[in-house]
Amino acid sequence: MLKVSFKRLVPLTVLTAVMALAPIGAVSAATVAGDSNLVLTSPMRQDSEPVTIYGLGSGPVPSFDPQAASDEVSISPIENLFLGIADVDPATAKLRPELAAESDSVPGQIGDVNEAGDTWTFKIRNDVPWVRWDPSTQTATEVRKVTAGDIVYGMKRICDPRLGAAYMGVAASIVKGCDVVSKIDPAQITEADFDQIEVSAPDDTTLVVTTQGSLGFFQSTLSFWFFRPVPKETVDEFGDKWTDVGNIVTNGPYVIDQYDPNVNRVYVKNPLYVDVNDSYGGNVERIFQIEVADATTGYSLYLNNQIDAVGVPRAELPNVRGDAELSQQLRQTISLSTFYFAFAQDKAPFDKVEARRAFSAAVDRNLFVSEIVDVSRGIPIAHFMPPGILGAVPLNEVGLGTADNLGFDPEFGKAQLEAAGYPNCEGFPDITIAVYQGAEPWAEFLQNAVSTNYGCDASKMSIEALDFGVLLEAVRKDKPTAERPNMWTLGWGADYPDGQNWMHDVLSCNVDNPFARECDATDELIDAAGKETDGSKRVEMYRQIEEQFFGPEGSFPIIPLYIRTTPSLVKPWYTGFFDTDALFGGPHWNSRKIDQEAQLAARGGANVLPVAPTPAQ
Repeated sequence: MLKVSFKRLVPLTVLTAVMALAPIGAVSAATVAGDSNLVLTSPMRQDSEPVTIYGLGSGPVPSFDPQAASDEVSISPIENLFLGIADVDPATAKLRPELAAESDSVPGQIGDVNEAGDTWTFKIRNDVPWVRWDPSTQTATEVRKVTAGDIVYGMKRICDPRLGAAYMGVAASIVKGCDVVSKIDPAQITEADFDQIEVSAPDDTTLVVTTQGSLGFFQSTLSFWFFRPVPKETVDEFGDKWTDVGNIVTNGPYVIDQYDPNVNRVYVKNPLYVDVNDSYGGNVERIFQIEVADATTGYSLYLNNQIDAVGVPRAELPNVRGDAELSQQLRQTISLSTFYFAFAQDKAPFDKVEARRAFSAAVDRNLFVSEIVDVSRGIPIAHFMPPGILGAVPLNEVGLGTADNLGFDPEFGKAQLEAAGYPNCEGFPDITIAVYQGAEPWAEFLQNAVSTNYGCDASKMSIEALDFGVLLEAVRKDKPTAERPNMWTLGWGADYPDGQNWMHDVLSCNVDNPFARECDATDELIDAAGKETDGSKRVEMYRQIEEQFFGPEGSFPIIPLYIRTTPSLVKPWYTGFFDTDALFGGPHWNSRKIDQEAQLAARGGANVLPVAPTPAQ
């Protein structure tokens, strides 16, 4: 999930939605404001109310394009618009077939592999339609059936350097030939170059993929959104506008009906959808997400029964816990997501490893969580991988400081800052810390920590708050060094339950590397861990990698801060697999259920849609 690098790039700012229900989101980028005088309207009045989940958005969706998407705000709808080779079951969080079939010879395995372990053959369904939805007429039209060739096109498209996808480096580490094509000068590339990517469709129902050797984690990547098929003719026809409402052609359980990035978005059930998997009795026909200016406004909408789930504002949590009714609706979930500060290593002062170690050692994670995040919303961490990922180490075994206050060691940091050439912070240059909107207190905490522990002038550390999509653009590795911030806030949510998804897909020098870190022996170890087939050896290798990044001699490309936990409220009429759904990939809206009779009774029985309050004139 940018998953916010969040999957998955994850924006973590103030939570505006239930994170088990919606993507990790920055404070909404809506232009509306205020938290009173709630207004209702019915611009979509119908004879009968569709069964609807009413919720909050998380700011503008950066992309509905499976190959271009890199963040949870985008991956959430893509999960419901496009089917993939495989899927993560919302109830069990285990891999299950989707467009591809299970192996005939190996139970539980999707597809068949050759003896060398590097060429996979999949049988692809022939009954799934490509669908175009016309919002003006509320009709769906079948364009044609999905073929194995559509998957080939999607898997090759992620390797196209002209697209410049954030996950291109990840795909290149998995698919043979993608590494070659992705490095071709975009101005020189030809269609013939894509023949080097070893993905093919001998016929409409057969897909063959050759990987970069025998990869123990390959099966887990089959649910990746960027490996999903897209219709080439639609991309060719509309270009960058192919995902616009009315143009987009999809194959999943929902279609896009409305999208106004700063107001709302509406998805409706695809009437031509072929139910390829168990939807567990889900009955949701429409998803209506409204953009609001802040968490308090969303909370007010929830209390007025106008939305079905919401993140709990920090100030309201004691009230919720003390309320007989609301306390029964409170949920606490732990996600496989780690949030951090990142360093740009292509400019002073963080081109020096000692300066990076010093800033990391200045951060008291326990204090940060208690004062900035809230103990109900985070677990301090001084390394990267959270528990639940293959290769993750226990929280108190890697990092600076002590087991009671892991990561915090200002005396060590002082020595490192002096070694970097800045004794007592003398001569330390001006730096910019970019944050997503709502995370300004994070940077202020860092300012104070460095000032208090090392005597640095806080005014030399300027804070720049950006919309999440703008932040992602600002830290791209192809941005001129002078235009990039020195530090920034991001987070990472798991795409699949393996250390390779963390150590390689985020921190390796060989992927989209916004840190501009140079390759070293750690990267060789990361590559070796990905190809190791012995699970116990892989676990030990990932421990070594964590040490090489975050131990006393670590290179510290980031400052790990905390694992996200989320207190949220869910109406009793809204049910789903909230603890397991979207741990990897996006949520499955078609597995959710609404007791519409109870929902409409609470809403006064009116067929109306929630609207954000109008700012006072």
